[in-house]
Amino acid sequence: MAGREIIAALVGSPADPPVLDIVIPVHNEQQQLAESVRLLLDHLSTLPWPARITIADNASTDGTEVIGRRLARHPDIRYLRLPEKGRGRALRKVWTTSECPVLVYMDVDLSTDLNALLPLVAPLISGHSDLAIGTRLARGAQVERGPRREFISRSYNLLLRGGMRARFSDAQCGFKAIRRDAARLLLPWVEDEAWFFDTELLVLAERAGLRIHEVPVDWTDDPDSSVDIVATALADLRGMMRVGRELVSGDVPLSGIARSLGRSPRSGLTHQVLSFASVGLASTVAYAVLFIGLRALMPSMLANTLALTVTAIGNTAANRRLTFGVRGREGWRRHHSQALAVFAVGLGVTTLTLLGAHALGVHNGAVETIVLTVANLAVTVGRFAAMRWWIFPTRRSGQQHRGQGTGEPGQELVA
Repeated sequence: MAGREIIAALVGSPADPPVLDIVIPVHNEQQQLAESVRLLLDHLSTLPWPARITIADNASTDGTEVIGRRLARHPDIRYLRLPEKGRGRALRKVWTTSECPVLVYMDVDLSTDLNALLPLVAPLISGHSDLAIGTRLARGAQVERGPRREFISRSYNLLLRGGMRARFSDAQCGFKAIRRDAARLLLPWVEDEAWFFDTELLVLAERAGLRIHEVPVDWTDDPDSSVDIVATALADLRGMMRVGRELVSGDVPLSGIARSLGRSPRSGLTHQVLSFASVGLASTVAYAVLFIGLRALMPSMLANTLALTVTAIGNTAANRRLTFGVRGREGWRRHHSQALAVFAVGLGVTTLTLLGAHALGVHNGAVETIVLTVANLAVTVGRFAAMRWWIFPTRRSGQQHRGQGTGEPGQELVA
């Protein structure tokens, strides 16, 4: 749909909306707003697509409103006044109401060289990508900024890569674009209204399998920037923790978003392996602790059976929810029955391992624990295969997620 809308905008009448809606969020920017808009307007005349500028005023208390309204007399400039601060709030307001097929955001200081605008939006207009970001950290980027900001930026993106397995290279560069159809699906699930907004949007988009195009940019730091770096960094860390919890609990309908845009969610085999490994590691530690404690009270064979039974039940419940995203009681009995059958096989393997150890004259508790723990780790590989292809196969064939309906994909997400 979005591709047809873009083509229609390119060949449509002058009354049709432009292809690009370029949003500039501002708060008390009377000093540079007019000049920045003039430079941007001049650059837009070099693009092959019609575009407009939207000034999103975040509750400015200086002369920004007067300047913005004066600039809006130009036919290609809009001014929007918001009563509250928040970059994310401004972008959400404009992006959810804009009729333009491609939505752009850039900082008012124009720290990013405007020559990167065309390669930023071209993949979205062609339909190749869903989002595009300017990156200061990729090869080919030319960046001028102080060591403090450089350190904070790189550290933040390392945290995103390590803590949230993000693949995009630069989350906070103020130079991004998104297709309107992707924005309409993602924005209802983005909670932040401030500086973490675009990071959260990118993380959700990437997990939903949307295509993110990166453009190396020339970027010059604004020495007069009013952003509180420390407060912003702390807010970003809190946002990362919140989004991490939401992704683990499956609160965001990634599969529905992906299907609506014809993409495949990233939460496939890689995500399942990592989640299963985390659950398996916790189960293995719990098994070892239980076995050691129970062996002091009963024979090792019985201790192994009880420890494995308890951890297997907990392992199945955790993987059912966290790894394969199954919620509710539907299919609960069947899932646990099948898991118990797999457990029986695992129990047989570990029992034979213990019997073999005894046959070799091994009766030391510490050695038994090591041998059985290794055997239990091997059994987990078989458990994962059984869960993915036998117990929970419906997860990959369109199983409904919390937040998804039974109608057309994405229909309930845009309401």
